[in-house]
Amino acid sequence: MARSLDLFPRFAIFLAGVAAGALARRDRGTSATAGLDPNAVQDLKQSLLSEVESRIGALDAANISRFTQIEARLEEHTAKLAEVPTTAQLVSAMEGLLAKTMSSLDERLTTQAHSIEVLKTTVSQTDSLLERVLESLDSLQTYTDPAEFAEDALLQRPAV
Repeated sequence: MARSLDLFPRFAIFLAGVAAGALARRDRGTSATAGLDPNAVQDLKQSLLSEVESRIGALDAANISRFTQIEARLEEHTAKLAEVPTTAQLVSAMEGLLAKTMSSLDERLTTQAHSIEVLKTTVSQTDSLLERVLESLDSLQTYTDPAEFAEDALLQRPAV
């Protein structure tokens, strides 16, 4: 009997542990769904799931719309970029324009040089003609009498 009294505290501790475990398990099992109907929990899960799916659908539709707009703009920019001339085309056009301008400038300079030569010739001829006229007037003056000029009305007119 002494031996059974010796085992009693150990057995009591064991039974207390089993009881505590059972109570803890019962508390864990009932605290998650304490007072809730399983159908209500299932309905809540379904409503949350449908709300999340609708939000994801709305975001997906918004993303598709944005990507469609971005793709349209990208195609628009690609078309505009295709219309832009290349550097080689720009250089070629500038060279053609510069060659045309230089040719036009050369033609103008040639025309002006020719005009200058004609003017020089004309001035030379005018000088020669004027010199001859002056010489003729000098020679006429020596042969005519100044008294004849005194009677001429045109020569007596005051200078204007």
